[in-house]
Order: sequence, then structure tokens, then C-alpha cells
Amino acid sequence: MELLDLRLREFLDEVAGDGTTPGGGSVAALVTAMAAGLLAKVARRSGDTWPEAGGIAAQAETLRARAAPLAQGDAEQYEAALRARGQTGEGHQGARQDFALGQAYARAAEPPLQIARTASDVAQLALTVAQNGDAALRADAVAAALFAAAAAKAAAELVAVNLTTSVGDRRVLEAAKAAEEAARAAEAARAVRE
Repeated sequence: MELLDLRLREFLDEVAGDGTTPGGGSVAALVTAMAAGLLAKVARRSGDTWPEAGGIAAQAETLRARAAPLAQGDAEQYEAALRARGQTGEGHQGARQDFALGQAYARAAEPPLQIARTASDVAQLALTVAQNGDAALRADAVAAALFAAAAAKAAAELVAVNLTTSVGDRRVLEAAKAAEEAARAAEAARAVRE
């Protein structure tokens, strides 16, 4: 099933359903894409007073296009990791099976890492939009920053869970750093005043 082809109600039903996916990563990807969409809207509506608005809208659209497909990628990689776990069987693993399972979960950590990176970029762009966009639409830019920061934090958590035996893994650290940067940008966006 292609998640991006579902109607919104169908997607929400899939999230609430009894399947293993879509889960937190897919939701974080779509929240990131929606936040980028909000920024594109605010930038477009700010074109009369902000000369860079067109370029900012294009950046937001690029981020939206980067985030949306990660919903499907996250679901597919996580399902693959679950299949690998089922094939190895709990408690009956040799070194080769442990390695294969570790590799499957490492691959499952990649989409959430990309989500965290993208969400951080969206939050940082939201700060720019909050500072320069139409003041009447500033609340949407701030909301986008907050959505992106939450998505980055959720994605960083999923990276850490998928790489549970590798707390010092560079990917865990990178995801955590992206989440922290997104949170700082969101707080700075909230602090913007007329």
C-alpha cells in the first residue's frame, strides 16, 4: 500500500489500525511535510513585502518533497526489520543471524534519521519565515517550527530505538543533534515579536 496515495481519513485509519505500520516514523515524516507546506503558504502570501519570499517558498517545497516519501520508506524498512526478526527467531540466534538482524534494524534507522535531518531544516527555515514573513501569518510559521521540532524529536527517538545496542552510534548522536537544533529554532521562532 502506498501511504501517500491514501485519502487522509484512510491514512488515519491505517495509523489507528492493528498493523505494525504506519507508525511513528511515517507520522513524523508527514508532520514534517505538512510543516514545510505551511511555510510555503506563508512565504507565498508574504511576497508583496518580502523580496526573498519566492525563494523561501521554493525551499519549503523542496523540504516538503524530501519529507513526504519518507513516510513510505520508514514503513517499508521497519516492516523489513520485523520480518528479519521473525526469520531469526527469538533466543535462537547465532552470530550470523545476529549480524543480519542488526543490519536490518540499522537500515530501519535510516528513514527516521533522514526525517530528523529534514525536520530540523524545516524548523530552521520556519525561523526565517517567522522573522521575515507577513506578521499576520506569523502564527503559522511558528506552528510549523513547533511541528517540525516535535517530528525531529520523535524521529531521533526512533533512531535510538532501532540502534538500541549502539547508543554511541554516530547516527543516534546526529539525530539527537538535529532534534536539539530544531527545538532551538522553534523556540527562537516563538520569541519573534513584531
